[in-house]
Amino acid sequence: MAVVVLSSSPIVSPLGINIDMSKNLGSFHKVQLFSVSTPLRSRKPVVTVASSHIGTGLASEDKKLLLERYGYDANEFASQSKKSRRKDEERSGRNSQKEEEVVAVQPRTTHRLLQVLAGTAKRKKLLSLKGMDVRPMMEVVKGAAFGILQAAGGCPTSLRPGRWLDLYSGTGSVGIEAISRGCSEAHFVEMDPWVVSNVLQPNLEHTGFVEASVIHTARVENFLERADKLVGMSCKDGAFDYISVTPPYMEVDYEVLMDQVSKSPAIGENTFIVVEYPSRTTMLDSCGCLEKMTDRRFGRTHLAIYGPKWAQKPRKS
Repeated sequence: MAVVVLSSSPIVSPLGINIDMSKNLGSFHKVQLFSVSTPLRSRKPVVTVASSHIGTGLASEDKKLLLERYGYDANEFASQSKKSRRKDEERSGRNSQKEEEVVAVQPRTTHRLLQVLAGTAKRKKLLSLKGMDVRPMMEVVKGAAFGILQAAGGCPTSLRPGRWLDLYSGTGSVGIEAISRGCSEAHFVEMDPWVVSNVLQPNLEHTGFVEASVIHTARVENFLERADKLVGMSCKDGAFDYISVTPPYMEVDYEVLMDQVSKSPAIGENTFIVVEYPSRTTMLDSCGCLEKMTDRRFGRTHLAIYGPKWAQKPRKS
């Protein structure tokens, strides 16, 4: 065991060398103490060896002479020290390998558990990620949301023709459901390239909705700021007829997010917004020029829908 000795008083070594620690020793760095003992049969005295790395080589010679004076083999002592250092290095290497194994990311895999609920692609299975990396909207919540939107549009069996913006799209199940139920076009915003290539794109191909879809591999906040420029070619003034907001619960601040949505050029006077959010989250009664139409609970999941003022009034028969 190495011990660093710092003292202001002189130290007398067994060789008769006085070391005054209070004096400036130039390139002196540290003093290492090695405690060496032998079995009880030989009863040799315990030797404490003080060595310093001064750069002249004298300290190692003094140590060798001291070991030989007390009957120890200096070469054997050095080889034992090397072996112990090698063992320590091997242990350190094994520990670092274990840490790397723990940090190693498991391969991402998919399965087909989701399905389209209604419309032209009804009952078609959709890919989703195994685990909780991508958390799609529950079917009961999705069915309720589309039922409310269809009733608000005056057609209980389908959506009004229009354009849908699927934020945090992930699997794309919400936007695909919208196209299946009558939307003419859907824009999907997903920032994970792997999810886009291995989940979202295959789902669009499987349902036959590639031609009616536009994928934006971008962060939602960046997209909302530039929606009019990014989709101006296909959407008048950049406004969408429907917007779904289904973020990962623990990774967003809903107050900040909804403020961004309300100020985005993606929203127009006749836009409907579907927001999925967790318990213990406060949602405002309005989002920009839109008013909250409904706020329903499904276990720990809540569903809020905002719409234009005309949609709040009961329709005359």
